[in-house]
Amino acid sequence: MIQPLIVAVDGYSSCGKSTIAKALAKHACSTYVDTGAMYRAVALFMTRQNVTRPESIIKELEQVHLDFTHMPDGSQHVTLNGEDVEPFIRTLEIGNRASEISQIKEVRAFLVAQQQKMGERTGVVMDGRDIGTVVFPKADLKLFLTARPEVRAQRRFDELVAKGEHPKFEDVLADVNDRDYRDTHRAESPLRQAEDAIVVDNSEMTPDEQMKVVCDLYDKRFQEIYDRYHR
Repeated sequence: MIQPLIVAVDGYSSCGKSTIAKALAKHACSTYVDTGAMYRAVALFMTRQNVTRPESIIKELEQVHLDFTHMPDGSQHVTLNGEDVEPFIRTLEIGNRASEISQIKEVRAFLVAQQQKMGERTGVVMDGRDIGTVVFPKADLKLFLTARPEVRAQRRFDELVAKGEHPKFEDVLADVNDRDYRDTHRAESPLRQAEDAIVVDNSEMTPDEQMKVVCDLYDKRFQEIYDRYHR
């Protein structure tokens, strides 16, 4: 019996990585781990404590305890020191702060160690920006999601409007471009496509079309490993 695969889903912001990873985990009967939520939760903690200097952030990490809890509707929420903080981590402010603190080597090491332990227990579907290059360089399947910046900005804009916020599209687009630059140019574990990753450009895909592509890729890879295992 082969356990579910370790799947790394990397890519740019607002590409729908979390949505795809959650659905793929369900398809694979696997565990989904939202690494972005982990960075956002750390960012929320530091914001609440008014901690801004890197050396202070590093010292405060020992006060941060993260976990995931499964909700009755099947969704998964990140908890920070026992508190469900899902409602507070999806703002532009916390997203930008998470992008900033993710550049600190000690923060990344702190979270990567936790993420790797999660993958040791069973197969996981994990999304982020360095899963296939740093966290699980030997993942069974690596996907790299991308889409044009304007498309990603429109998706993010629609999400914010749906939450009752009133953003300007040009501000959201500028934020997307800024985050792309920070993610690809940071010194620690910059966003980059792993050499053996499969690129999925979903600019022109519907959610259903994207889901079919990703599930087909998973099924093909699972069959390859199964055949090799039973050879």
